[in-house]
Order: sequence, then structure tokens, then C-alpha cells
Amino acid sequence: MRVGFAVPQSGPWATPDAMRRIATRAEELGYHELWTFQRVLYPVGHPMGPVYRSVHDPVVTLSYLAGVTGRIRLGVAVVNAFVQPVVLAKQLATLQIVSGGRLTAGLGLGWLREEFEAAGVGFERRGRRGEEFVEVLRKAWTRDVVEHDGEFYRVPASHMDPSPAPVPPVLLGGSADVALRRAGRVADGWVSSSREDLAGIGARIETVKAAAREAGRDPEALRFVCRGVTLVRPGASGPDQDGRSGGRSGGGPGGGSDGGRAPLTGTYDEIRRDVAALAGHGVTDVFHDLNFDVEIVTADPGQALRRAEEALEALAPGA
Repeated sequence: MRVGFAVPQSGPWATPDAMRRIATRAEELGYHELWTFQRVLYPVGHPMGPVYRSVHDPVVTLSYLAGVTGRIRLGVAVVNAFVQPVVLAKQLATLQIVSGGRLTAGLGLGWLREEFEAAGVGFERRGRRGEEFVEVLRKAWTRDVVEHDGEFYRVPASHMDPSPAPVPPVLLGGSADVALRRAGRVADGWVSSSREDLAGIGARIETVKAAAREAGRDPEALRFVCRGVTLVRPGASGPDQDGRSGGRSGGGPGGGSDGGRAPLTGTYDEIRRDVAALAGHGVTDVFHDLNFDVEIVTADPGQALRRAEEALEALAPGA
């Protein structure tokens, strides 16, 4: 099991200084990867809650952190496919080069209609668009002459140097069966969402693996990344990512015997046990994400950073 940590990205605590402090300390402690996420718009009156109210761009954030770290990997989970693939391909290729090959590119279909409207992209047929998006990315990264004439995108015969080396792994998000099967067919792995019911994550991983086998691919070569919505609480039961008590689901990642405690919610010992249980269900990577803890994103920035640094130390690999 590889363990990562999400950098401060949402709310008042997400300052450049806090990003740098978490990133450099995570590298010192042996974390495998730093992670970011995307939210472009917060429509007026939308009930998403404070987590999404103020969010930094994930690619720019990782570019900044590439310059203050030297070994730890850099992941985005996820960039949604309402941007143009050749533009994103260029940005990610440059990030891969300047970081020394440390990038993991997570892609999603998106679910917020207002973001699609603002980007001038149709909301319908997102699944097929996303699959073609991956195809264009890989052509841009691997071919001397890039050319594409598809249903959603057209790229005239062109050079797109410099090419990234190695080519970044592409993970796909999504929770519907069709999205899981798509990840197994065309991606290098799958990344779960902040709303994932971790009690059922093993079944979702098996769906991805089955689709990979049907496509003639090696399912054991895929990565399965869990966004760990981690909520450090003094007792075994605490509020979920929306601040409600009772957590995201009953029991631990495998059903467990912890009553109503949500996975990755509770004391440090409980959270560490949950991480170990996730490994038994096929998860290859988990990253602790405090950006989805309302107590963090609404707290005084200094207090939030102190709590994050404590969690970073307590949950470090081998701690």
C-alpha cells in the first residue's frame, strides 16, 4: 500500500506557505505522492458546501510544488474533461518534464453542469467524450505527428514537442459501472471520489479488473487509488465530510465491527487500521485528504495547518 497526502487546496488554509510546508514535510516523511483536485466554479446558491467554495487550480498548484520538492510524486485527482485535451496535454507534458517524471494524471467526466456551460462544452455524452479525450492525450504524448479526427475533437497533423518521458499514467474517476468498466478498458487505473462508499470499494475494483481482462489487459498492472476523506476525531464516531454525524457508511472498509464509525474517521490508530483494511480489498494507493473536512476548511488557517501537520506526522508511512 502506497500512502499519499493531499496538499492544502480548499479554503483559507490553502496558502502558498501551507502548501509548501505540507509538501516538503510529506516528502521528508516518506509519503509516496502529493494530490490535488479540481473545482472551477461554485454556482451561486448551490448546496455543495464550504469545501468547494474556494479551490486553487490543481495543475498550477502541482507546478509550484514541483519546484519545492525533488522526489515525491505529484497527482491530480481529477481534472475534468470540459477543457480542450491538446491544451491540457501540453500543460501536463510540461509539468512531467519540469518535475522529472513525477506526474500522475487523473481525469474525470465532471458532474457540474454550470462548469460545462461556462467552458462551452456539451454536458451530454460525457462518457464517450472522456474516452476520446484519453485517446487524444496519449496521441499528443507519444506520436511524432499528432493527428486526430474524432466525434468530439479534431487535431490537424501537427508536432507537439517536447514529449513527456515517461508518459504520465492516466487514471480515470467515476463510480457508475460504465465508468468503472471504461477505466479497466482504457486507463492505467481508477481513482475513487470523495463520496465513495469505502465499504464497497473492493467490488468496484473487481469491476475495473474484470473489464481489463475482457479487453485483454493485465488487471494486476493497474493502480487503484482511494481518495481518503480523512476526518481525525477523538472518538470512534464523528461527522462525515459534510459535517453530519454518523459518517459516510457503517463499519470499516470491509464492513468491520466498528458500529457506526465511518472509514477513515476517528483516532489515528483507527484510521491506520482502516488503511490496512483497504489494502486487503485491492486498493494500491490511499491518500489522506483533509480538504474535505469542514472543520479544516472553515477553521483559522493557522489552526488548520497545525492539525494537518499533526495528522501528516501521525499517519506517515511506517508511523
